[in-house]
Formats: sequence, C-alpha cells, structure tokens
Amino acid sequence: MNGISFLTGVLRVKYSVFLCSSLVALASPALTSPALADELGGDLAERERSGDITVVAAGRDLPLDQTGQAVSVIGTREIDAIQGADLTRVLERLPGVNFSRNGGLGAQTGLSIRGANADQTLVVIDGVRIADYTSPGGGYDIGNLLSGSLDRVELLRGSNSVVWGSQAIGGVLAVTTREVNGAELAAEYGAWDTVLTNATAGIAEDRYAASITAGYARTDGFSAQSAGTEDDGYRQWQVAGKGRYALVDGLNLRANGRYADSRLEIDLTGPDARDIQKTREGTGRLGLDYAGQGFSLSGGVALTDVRRSYETAWGPSSYKGSSRRVEMNGHVALPMDLALDFGADSEWSRARSTYDDKRKARLSSGHALIGRYADDWSLAAGLRLDDHSRFGTHWTFGANGSVTLIDNVRLRASYGEGFKAPTLYQLYGSFVGNAALKPERSQSYDAGIELGDRNAVLHGAVTVFRRDSRNLIDLDSSYTYANIARARAEGVEVEAGAKVSERFAVQAAYTYTKARDRTQARDLARRPRNLLTFGADWRTPLHDLSLGADIRMASDAVEYDWMGVATRLDGYAVVTLRASLPVSEGIELYGRVENVADVHYETAARFATAGRSAYIGARARF
Repeated sequence: MNGISFLTGVLRVKYSVFLCSSLVALASPALTSPALADELGGDLAERERSGDITVVAAGRDLPLDQTGQAVSVIGTREIDAIQGADLTRVLERLPGVNFSRNGGLGAQTGLSIRGANADQTLVVIDGVRIADYTSPGGGYDIGNLLSGSLDRVELLRGSNSVVWGSQAIGGVLAVTTREVNGAELAAEYGAWDTVLTNATAGIAEDRYAASITAGYARTDGFSAQSAGTEDDGYRQWQVAGKGRYALVDGLNLRANGRYADSRLEIDLTGPDARDIQKTREGTGRLGLDYAGQGFSLSGGVALTDVRRSYETAWGPSSYKGSSRRVEMNGHVALPMDLALDFGADSEWSRARSTYDDKRKARLSSGHALIGRYADDWSLAAGLRLDDHSRFGTHWTFGANGSVTLIDNVRLRASYGEGFKAPTLYQLYGSFVGNAALKPERSQSYDAGIELGDRNAVLHGAVTVFRRDSRNLIDLDSSYTYANIARARAEGVEVEAGAKVSERFAVQAAYTYTKARDRTQARDLARRPRNLLTFGADWRTPLHDLSLGADIRMASDAVEYDWMGVATRLDGYAVVTLRASLPVSEGIELYGRVENVADVHYETAARFATAGRSAYIGARARF
C-alpha cells in the first residue's frame, strides 16, 4: 500500500473507531437509566438471550459464562438481519476471523481463525463433521455452505482437540439448520442476475419434530480472475432434513441429512477460461440420546461424502472422498458442581481420484474432561488419545477456566493442544505425495476479560492469544509435500456491543494478528494484521422500518506464488447498507447494497471480489 492509500486507510479506520466510540458513548447515559435498564432486563433481554448456550466448548449444552474458551454464538434473528446467502458476511462479525476467496458467490472460500490455515478449522453441520478428503489439506470449502437454512452458528477460536480431535487446531465452526413449526419462505434477487430461494416446513411438538429445507441459488457472477472479462457463474441446489422422536421419556431418536449439488465456473487455466467445477456433498447422521437425572449418553453413526469433478483445458478429472464415523459421548454430574464429560469415536476415511488409486485411513479416539461448572468459577481439564492407522498414538491436553469478578464480569483463560494427521492426498497424491510426513501439532493459549456475551444488553471483551505450530505441511522446492514450517500467531481481540434501546444497537470487533512463518522468517500468506468490523441497527418508529450498516476493514496482507515470490494485497474498507420492512404479520420485505463505495480489492492474489451490488427480497413465516 503506497503512502496515500495507507493514510486513507488509517483515516478510515480512525473514523470508524470514532463512530463506534461515539455511538457507545451516546448509549451510556441511556444504559444508566433505571427505567430503560428494567425494560432491557425484561422481555427484550429474554428474547435476545438465545445465544448464551454453547455446545462447542465441552461437546454438550453449556452456559457461555461457565467456559474459559473463546466462543461466539450467532442466532436466527441476527442471521436473518444480515440478509443474503453468503456465510462470510455472518462470520466476519466475529473477532479473529479472516477469509480468502477465489471469486464471487460459491467460489473457493477459506476460513482462517487467529491466523491458522483454513484446513485447520473443523466444520460441523448438524453434528456431522464435514471435510473434503481429496483436497490437499482436507479442509472444508465454506463457499458451498449457504446461510439461508441456518438457525445457529457457533465459533470456537483456538485449539480444542481434546473434545473435537483432529483438525481443530485453529478452531471449530458448528452450524445448525432450522427446526420450525410451520413454514418459512424466502426469495431474493439482485446484482449479476442473482436469484436466491429457500423454503423450510416442519412440525415441532414436545415428543417429536420433523423439518425439511430446500434451497436454490444461482448467479451469472463476474470474472473470477481480476484480469478476466467473461462472467463466471454459480449454481447450487440443496435439501436438508432433520427429525427427532421420543421413544420413552428421556430417550430420543434423532436423524438428519443434507445434500448439496453445485456447479461453479472457475478461471483455473486462464483469466477467461471456461473451466467448470462440479461438487456434490452428502452428509447424514442417525443417533440415540438419553438424558437422565445427572447422567446423559448419546451415540450415533455419521456419513460424509464429497465428490468434485473438473472440466478444464487440461482435460476432465474427478475426486471422491468419504468417511464413516461411529461416536459416543457421555456426561455425568458429580457432587460439588463437578462433572465428567467423556467420549470415544472411530472414523474410516477413503479417497480416490482420476490420478490416484483408492487410499484409506482409520482414526480412533477417546477423551475425558473433568471440571467444576458454577456461576462463581469454573475449571476444566482433559486428555485425548488419538490412534491413527499410520501414525500410531498421540496424546493431547487441554484446560480452561473462568472466574466471576463482579456481576456479569469474568476472567477466562484456556490452553489447548492440537493434532492433525496428514491427509490422504498429502501422503499419496500423484507427483506431490510424501508417505514420510509427520502430523501437524500446535499449542494454543488465550486469556481475557469479558462483560456479558455478544447477545447481552451490554457486552465487551478483550482477549490475548498465541498459538505455536510445528511440522506444518506445505509444498517444498521440489513441489512435494513436506514438514517444512514452524509458525506462530499471536495477537489481541477486542469486542464491544450495546443494545442502547429496544430499537437501536451497535457492535464492533477488532483483531490484531501477527502470523509468522518462523522457518522462513516471513508473514504467513493472506493474513491481514488488522481487521475491524462495525455494525449498527436501528428500528425506526415509522412502520417498524429497520435500517442497518456494516463496515469491514482490513489492512495489507501478502501472498506468495509457488516460487516464493511475494505479492502485496492492499488493505480495504467495505460498507454495506441494509433495510427491512414488515408489511404484515409474518411477511417482511428487505434489501441491501453491498460495497457501497465500489471498492476494488483482493483477498487472494489475482482473484476478483464483488463491486457495488444491490439486492431485494421477501421473507414469510406461517
């Protein structure tokens, strides 16, 4: 970034921080008003507190204030208010989150948490771990996960391999699809001839529930590569279903499944190439849950299947990966607020491609986590044993704690170790595989002070973090995978939010991340050191019209080509304006303008991002 653009970026950042601070300052007198405090502490607070429970910390329902780990939860109301199908616009509201995308909607999208590699984030959909077992790092492409059918998003930042095992070095993203009693319909149209539709219908009673969701998305798009002139489109249709049935009191049968079929035009062989990628994803789980007095036990079988195929100037190719998983988890309440959480699982994965024979691996694990969970203080620690069919046994340890200082203010800290086995592609891929690879390992630390949580009336948090990684896998100078890197990511996260009244709320998240390749003494690719997101929402007295604004700012980053030559990715600031209007009970019209200033920027070198674009839509609930 040159001097002028750097100065402009600094001024933009200062202006946004000033705006955020001013709004919070204006809110402060109102928040000290006893009448308003009573009002916010009543029905409004109850409606907004749906996000104060997490499952990603201990693998079961746990109040956020009883874990020392950094966890954020976004519920249905906020997902709907953000609008659109792009999940990155939901996640970018959270601290520690960065994305890189190779084009428009549906393009390859990597999620980096606190500077970790994108393939070091575990993605869980309705309790099913999903990964692309034929991709180089085995990570999940969240460009194929649209937000239209989502009910809840949870993000754990930091290593948590004790509960979640391999791939949770950077963190865990867990999403839950909707369970409704009735029907919901949504449709949207906008820039680049983009059409988004989603429908959910179901029934929910105390003893049973069943829901089904179907969605369709298509766009003509724009050129994936910045130097291109032709449009690269995207199309996806998906269907998902879930159900539960109480066999007897306390014993529930649960089932869910999801299938998504996507077609993406990509510029793989050149800026104006007509290359096509087709992806089919299928997941499913069948399980039993038992909950008794002070004891619960759940078990199930989960299946994952991801298939990709390409039609390019280099010829056709296909990749198929799948996993079969058996798992069991339990919880025992002990005296003196103590609890034991435990589990065991086995996963069989396999992969093959046009160029590679079928390969397979097995990973069996067991873990135990014991802790004290209470309002005044909580402390938990645990161990996990992973047994890999190729790499033998590995132990990981984790601990976290939380102490309440005064009402609604607490200190929290956590330590976690990570373990990630090489993928089948890294081990056996044609020309690039290396059967002598070692697993990636990490140690993660964080500590912070927090007021409330992000769904509370008033929220603030400051967290410092550090993660040291070793045996990182990447291509070496001979274009073969090797354990060539040690890395360290450290920084600070700052969050602030206030529901000033029933009609006005503001929030902000800032992250400073210094992510370095310690082997080559350089910054890791695509990791801006500074990220700032600011949002404000106002529901006007006139017809309950809702207005919102979001600002996303990022500083410079760096990218490397396969020869190690660096390319600078300039910083950027992007503004989105939103509006929604209820026209009758259960029916709402909405619209937004993304990238209002038509800023041109890249999150991955040579790949374009969307310019100014407008969308309108409608949503109905019956």
